[in-house]
Amino acid sequence: MAPSSSIQFIDTALWCTTPFRLSYADPNQKWLIRKQLLSLLQNYPSFNLSNDIFTHNDGTAVNLFKVSGCFHVSQSTPPIHFTLWLHENYPSMAPMAFIVSSNSMYPIRQNHPFVSPCGTITTPYLQTWSYPGYNLNDLVHNLVQIFSHDHPLIYYSTESSFTRTSLVSKREALDRFSGMLHYDMGALQARTEEETEALLTIQVELKNRARVIRNIVSGLDDERKKLKETVMELAGKADVLTNWLKVNGDPKAIGVILGDRVEDAFEAIDAESKAELEGSAADEAIEDVIYALDKALERGIVSFDSYIRQVRILAREQFFHRDLLVKLEVKRGFTH
Repeated sequence: MAPSSSIQFIDTALWCTTPFRLSYADPNQKWLIRKQLLSLLQNYPSFNLSNDIFTHNDGTAVNLFKVSGCFHVSQSTPPIHFTLWLHENYPSMAPMAFIVSSNSMYPIRQNHPFVSPCGTITTPYLQTWSYPGYNLNDLVHNLVQIFSHDHPLIYYSTESSFTRTSLVSKREALDRFSGMLHYDMGALQARTEEETEALLTIQVELKNRARVIRNIVSGLDDERKKLKETVMELAGKADVLTNWLKVNGDPKAIGVILGDRVEDAFEAIDAESKAELEGSAADEAIEDVIYALDKALERGIVSFDSYIRQVRILAREQFFHRDLLVKLEVKRGFTH
């Protein structure tokens, strides 16, 4: 039987008419609260009963019964301090339950399936609360069972035993399933975040590659347009030259220029002119070869050493041709 002091406190708190009376209005509700509180204190005499102001999330302040106490779930774990507030609409509404971390050595765990970091308890028993099947005694008994499997405080060997198989009641099976589901969801979320991060990294890399490919394609398109313009320009010049030869040239020379020996279409007037023509042709030819070697080096077709060796040989040969052209030009100046 509950102590007489507790009975007197409950009766006084429920039926007093002072401005500090509790927020329970219905007489039947008061008798039910009185019965359940006395039963709880009889089974757990170490619990303390008081009344205090409770402020809801919407700012509403009410004067409610508060049950405070602690219990051990095993000899090797720290005690669990908790507080139960009886809602103003109890028993239609479930009590508000909280873990109180009274010792800085044992803070509340951050990833507990049924206790938030601020201490709010959200067990399946509370979430599925339904009167008259639920009561305060069974609630405390349920908390002891849950926390014996998964302690809410951090200590040296905190671990969950929800996965251990044993014959249990329907209520405990639901609690275990909820706990395992919480940890499985946490692990799945961690893997999902890791995979998402990896996919985001791949996405960034693919975007960078797509940008590079677009630049390459754009460059190739520009080069194609330039080549097309060059071809059209050269075709126009070829047409002009062909038309000029048709009007002013020898028909035999026209046949030659359209054949394999273009140079035979032009006839030098003397030996010096022939030497100048051949020297200019050789100079231009060497210039074209050097340009082709530059492009081959840029594309990695030839090595740098081979490029330097060939350019030196060509430059030496080109020097002699240009020197000859200069001498012929000087000689022609003296002659005239």
